[in-house]
Amino acid sequence: MIKIYNTLSASLDTFTPRKEKEVSMYVCGPTVYNYIHIGNARPAIVFDTVRRYFEYRGYKVTYVQNFTDVDDKMIKRANEEGTTVEDVAHRYIQAYLEDMKSLHIKEEGMIRPKATEHIQEMIDMIQNLIDKGHAYESNGDVYFRVATYHQEYGALSKQKIEDLQSGARIEVTEIKESPLDFALWKASKPGEPSWKSPWGEGRPGWHIECSAMSNKYFGNSFDIHGGGQDLIFPHHENEIAQSKCSCGGSFANYWMHNGYINIDGVKMSKSLGNFVLLRDILKHFSGKVIRFFMLSAHYRKPMNFSDAELSQAKIALERIENSLIRAHEISETSIALEGSAGVELKKALEDTKGKFIEAMDEDFNTAQAIGVIFELVRELNKTLDSSYNQEAYVIVKETADYLYHILYDVLGIEVEVETKVENLTVDLVEFILELRREARAEKNWALSDRIRDRLAELGIQIKDGKDSTTWRV
Repeated sequence: MIKIYNTLSASLDTFTPRKEKEVSMYVCGPTVYNYIHIGNARPAIVFDTVRRYFEYRGYKVTYVQNFTDVDDKMIKRANEEGTTVEDVAHRYIQAYLEDMKSLHIKEEGMIRPKATEHIQEMIDMIQNLIDKGHAYESNGDVYFRVATYHQEYGALSKQKIEDLQSGARIEVTEIKESPLDFALWKASKPGEPSWKSPWGEGRPGWHIECSAMSNKYFGNSFDIHGGGQDLIFPHHENEIAQSKCSCGGSFANYWMHNGYINIDGVKMSKSLGNFVLLRDILKHFSGKVIRFFMLSAHYRKPMNFSDAELSQAKIALERIENSLIRAHEISETSIALEGSAGVELKKALEDTKGKFIEAMDEDFNTAQAIGVIFELVRELNKTLDSSYNQEAYVIVKETADYLYHILYDVLGIEVEVETKVENLTVDLVEFILELRREARAEKNWALSDRIRDRLAELGIQIKDGKDSTTWRV
């Protein structure tokens, strides 16, 4: 059975879906005013892996991740660039999707709603809160009245309401009844994007969008709400308050939050200027290496990011790929008539299948799961180094297929199981022709002809020109 560390209960809870063998997941997405940094990549990878594992265990998953496409930061970016918020959103949504492709995020079946496409749902929810006495209008703004939710507010973040300071994205003003009250609707300023509402022209606050969109796709209760640890307060705390007060229900039954990213030992922060864009990292490391690196630690623990850490991840992933490539390349013609290799591998494979599920069932422990994978890879290498019979040949193929499946399909790591023959061939032929040119320059015609004839035997035809030599297969 799958267990999840639930931030709300602060305990490891057995997962019981609302509907049998179905999972509803809502994960907070990016505010699309810039390219994403490495910290944004972590929840994308973590919750994509959670989704993939549920599907591996036979669940049907409905996965919603939103785009915040209207926001103070977006307005500022549009003004700086002399363009519109809509143009900024479109550009960075496309960039985000490109980045997600590089990380092998599963887009099939993904629901990606935009805040601006759900303004009416937000207005309806805000009006409902006003009607119930949980919100109030003040000079065109609308605020949630935290005092009406006093008994439960702070339950997620484990804070007492008396000790809380306002953490909303808007400044505290004298027009609010309490500094803890947060904006549901903001009156528009000149030049800002706005929509008509019962309280005048304006736009929604940050927190209300996720409540409105999750309610649209799941109703008043769903299984899992996910996001980064930084969203626990105030964003997720406020979501709970406004959703329960407006719609009733339990809202999200399980709350999952991934840990922070540290840069060279220091917590990544835009205020410190030590954040790193994912696109800059992708210039030096592939998406599969970044994903492997992220999954090498438990999702709830902080991670230290550095080029050295990524380089180590690259080497480790190559060890796995090299084993899969060796297994992929063997054929029945390689089988020895005698030999007992494969017995231990068969046992290791069966053990790994159970250990992998055991690790992932325990709060999606990808770090432990990858450790189990390496144990199997070591046994696979031992078998590949031996003389193996027909039975060993079969188990090698079965092991390689299993490893590829859990790495590629379940953990989402785009491992390669074939050598890059075409690139390798080009490089080797060019190197051989370089040696042949040196032989011809030294008038070593015998070696030159020998190289030409040997290449011909391999199906590579060369043609000497006045200034260069060309070749074709």
